[in-house]
This record gives sequence, structure tokens and C-alpha cells, in this order.
Amino acid sequence: MTVNLSNKGLSQIANSFDLFYIDIWGVLHNGIKLNQDAVDVLSELDKLGKEYVLLTNAPRPNSDVIKFLEKLGLDEEKSSKVYTSGQGSLNYLKNEKKDLKFFHLGPKRDFNLFKNFQSLKQKKIQDADYIICTGLFDEYVSLEFYKNFLSQYADKEMVCTNPDLIVDRGDVTEYCAGSIAKIFEEIGGKVKYFGKPYPLVYEKSINNKSKAVLCIGDNLNTDIKGANIQNFNSLFILNGIHKKENQNELNILFKKYQVDVNYIQEKLKW
Repeated sequence: MTVNLSNKGLSQIANSFDLFYIDIWGVLHNGIKLNQDAVDVLSELDKLGKEYVLLTNAPRPNSDVIKFLEKLGLDEEKSSKVYTSGQGSLNYLKNEKKDLKFFHLGPKRDFNLFKNFQSLKQKKIQDADYIICTGLFDEYVSLEFYKNFLSQYADKEMVCTNPDLIVDRGDVTEYCAGSIAKIFEEIGGKVKYFGKPYPLVYEKSINNKSKAVLCIGDNLNTDIKGANIQNFNSLFILNGIHKKENQNELNILFKKYQVDVNYIQEKLKW
């Protein structure tokens, strides 16, 4: 049974959990401004001495997202709880892809992900040993372009640093690296994913052994499915990436994405 916390607030169940994985984009902010109610939730969790991780599928190092959150107005103590899929990817690349040449598929703003081994970056995809996908090129927004572009290179492994398919920047929906990775798999390519819903990002971000865990997020494909895979409880934020879908029959929506949801809330609020 799914419990609606929109009126009661997270405070009604907070003491039942030791650790909270809280999504950033769609919960803590919308890409443009902070959700002050969600920031207040973090303050209340701090008062209770609860552990939490601001777990995001951002394809950038922790430091980049921390700077962005502080620019939006989040204080240093709270922003220090960030762990990104990009950081998980970076640790993997340093250990498993050392000295291998790569091609970067994604926007220029993600440069910091491979700054420390930028000499291995190839201008032409055919010269690379593998592909790092952080998103779409700035100049190409059509998925059909990527299907054509990658069709000859399905023999190369792709490292996807953000499994999200889409994200809302304010009121505008944008494709993410996960959409490119899905296309790559459809043409026969192999993808190594870092981020939610895959287990490694949860394990590497904090010690979660023997703790009662609640995952909070607005994405059924990543936040909620990730909770299901780890056997954690979940809180689905309705006013996020799925807000444009029919939410009159939530059981149908959950069945569509093949997830189980313990709690729902219009937006994260204490």
C-alpha cells in the first residue's frame, strides 16, 4: 500500500529511518532555483542527527555539483553531502581504463570529468578505445543524429555517466546521457552504467549496511527503481519529471514503470 504524505509531511516517518538518499534535480532544485521546503527537510534531518546523501545522476565530479548548489544558495554543510554518478564513473575510469584513449560524447561543460587525463581524449571516435557519454553534444538535440553517428562504432564500450533518460530544466524537458546509451544498446553496443538505479553508486557514496533506508526522488526509472533493487523504502515526488503524465491512477503509472512505491508526496516537505 502506498501512503500519501503530501498533507502530513516527511516528519511523520523520518524517525523510522537511519539513512536517506535524496535526489537533487527535481527534488532539491529544478535546475534554476532551490526548493526551499526541501532545504528545510535537510535542516530537520540534521537536527535529528540523521544521515543523508544528496545522490544525483549528474555526469560531473562531486566538486562541480557542490559549487552549483552553493551558487543556488545551499550552505556548505548540506552541499558537502553530494555524491554524483560522475564521481563514481571517474573512479572507475581511473582504475579500469588507465592509459586507454577515449572519445567524449557530451557537452563541453562536462570537461572536468576527465580533466586529469585529458591527453587521452581523441578528436575522432574511430581513434578511441572506448566512449565516455555524459549527454548530448551542445549542437545536436535530435536522438536520430546519435543513432546514425554511433551506428559504425557498436564494437566500442560506452561508459554512461548519467543513466537518466530526461530531465526538466525549469519547464523545458531535455534528453540525458541515458537516452544515448539506450540507443547505443539498441544498435548492439555494450554500456557500463554509473548512477541510479545501479547498486554501485549507493554502496560507494556511504556505508548503508544494516541501516533502515529511504530513497527520495522524482524519477521512477532511477530513484524508485533503484530503491526497489536495493530493497530500500521509497518516497516518490509527484511534482517532478513525471508531472506531465497521468497521475490520476498512480497504480497504473507504477505498473507502467514496473516499480513499487511506499510513499508519495507532492513535493518534498517536512
